[in-house]
Amino acid sequence: MPIADKMIKMVEAASMIKKMFEEGSQMKEKYGADNVFDFSLGNPDVPPPDVVKQTLLELINNKNTSHGYMLNSGYPHVRQAVADYLNKKYGVELTPDLVVMTAGAAGALNDILRALINPGEDILTPAPYFVGYNQYAFIANANLKTVSSLDNFHLDIDAIKNAITENTRVMLINSPNNPTGAVYNKAELQMLGEVLDKASQRYGKRIYLISDEPYRKIVYGVEVPSMFDIYPHTIVLTSYSKELSLAGERIGYLAIHPEAEDANLIAGAASVTNTMMYVNAPALFQQVVGQLQGVTIDIEIYRKRRDMFCEGLSVAGYEFDIPEGAFYLFPKSPMENDLEFMNVLKEQNILAAPGTAFGGPGHFRLSYAVPEKTITGSFEGFKRALESVK
Repeated sequence: MPIADKMIKMVEAASMIKKMFEEGSQMKEKYGADNVFDFSLGNPDVPPPDVVKQTLLELINNKNTSHGYMLNSGYPHVRQAVADYLNKKYGVELTPDLVVMTAGAAGALNDILRALINPGEDILTPAPYFVGYNQYAFIANANLKTVSSLDNFHLDIDAIKNAITENTRVMLINSPNNPTGAVYNKAELQMLGEVLDKASQRYGKRIYLISDEPYRKIVYGVEVPSMFDIYPHTIVLTSYSKELSLAGERIGYLAIHPEAEDANLIAGAASVTNTMMYVNAPALFQQVVGQLQGVTIDIEIYRKRRDMFCEGLSVAGYEFDIPEGAFYLFPKSPMENDLEFMNVLKEQNILAAPGTAFGGPGHFRLSYAVPEKTITGSFEGFKRALESVK
């Protein structure tokens, strides 16, 4: 075998996303872009705020702008800006030493998992979950263990409690959630914190909570509780990919609760893993986001699309929970085998992601990070697809 045995399953899993991308391109070439309705990928299409480009241009034209190496954890003044923002927003007492600038949320998650987990330990996460978690667990030489959620995709606290074992090292949550759009409320998160604290005491081993928050600012009339209020042994990580529409620039950070057990040691380990993965986060865009704390895209664009999509799919006869955040819908598949239903949708030139890929079989994911005409143009095809399998 020309590649490592352990990579075979990873390549097979990654091929699903690659296949969706390639099929979309092929179908658009064959039928014309306006006649293909591609909801398969969560690639932000809302333009970045004007201030992003203004800041970028100012930095490019400033002879003092740095393009060189820096501390592996990031520029001190950028980490200070992040800490100041989080302290003001959430009432914590973060120092810049507890912030590590990373290559997006993916880089942050890779850093913190490698810093925390011993080989063979478990990461526990609610299903459905972001498809990339399998790869991140693989890189950390950890086991990804999933636990069922409630019917509305919120946390099943009893299921989590029963799933924790002496091998559990990390509880990983993602809210607002990809793929479901669920936003966990403060009451359920507080119960989660209590469960983790009791389990840590029971097993004599600290279980850390990692909160993956790239969609935190894309919500629709609901509160995203501060995880720093929930459980002191928490690491929050995020990116600017969604809130500033900078997905390809790969810039984000992780922040460690100042009261977390061994907080400074964790920060140091995450900085070292940062070095191992990619040396440091991109220099130019560190300096850009350092000046743009709290700036966000126009969320109302996504809200309008969500409402439009929900109305059209409801009229067509689909069942789904209205997403509270992010930019995805996660409807029930009218066929038990969601992979088969993806082929039915393709017959209508509609591309969607099967729920099975996210640990949510019997559903499918639709991204509404697409133009409005793509959404409205798809409704007749969705209706025909549903009618064809009844």
